[in-house]
Amino acid sequence: MLGNLTGWHFLIVLIVILLVFGATKLPALAKSVGQSMKIFRNEIQTDKVETEKRDAETPVVYTEEPPAGMAAPAASEPDHKPEK
Repeated sequence: MLGNLTGWHFLIVLIVILLVFGATKLPALAKSVGQSMKIFRNEIQTDKVETEKRDAETPVVYTEEPPAGMAAPAASEPDHKPEK
């Protein structure tokens, strides 16, 4: 994306930013951009942690039959009681 830009391009962009915002407003602008990036990173991290917790708590439910040739898992208890 930025592969064709050289140092001169960045210098021109910096000059345009100085002209638009003025030198007195640049520190406040940089501070607000930094705070916004920090909030954005925290939100991404929080979302990632919540997603991992939700995935860990969600039980896995298999709805498909096992493929041909594979045995179904053995039940731990029989479905019926043997007669005496």
